[in-house]
Amino acid sequence: MHSPAWRKPRGIDCRVRRRYKGTNLMPSIGYGSNKKTKYLLPNNKYKYTVRNVKEMEPLIMNNSKFCVEIAHMVSSKKRKQIIERAKQMNVSVINAKARLQKTEE
Repeated sequence: MHSPAWRKPRGIDCRVRRRYKGTNLMPSIGYGSNKKTKYLLPNNKYKYTVRNVKEMEPLIMNNSKFCVEIAHMVSSKKRKQIIERAKQMNVSVINAKARLQKTEE
């Protein structure tokens, strides 16, 4: 079975390990994001994934730093409840329009 995780090349003749021109680049610390802006969204807020209404309670005090992302497996009924609560708490929801439109056939 092939693992999808990256593994350091260790072969004695490996061109990637020896960092030849034109070969794949190896991950290094220089490719990392700035610690001040890491995980920040373009609206200068951090993403907070929510699965139910109760998980939004910590955001009452931090609604200026975080915005809500509703988890993928949440039903449309619960989504409406989460969006309603987010409006009361003045918290922005990233994917508020997902699964709310009715599809016409």
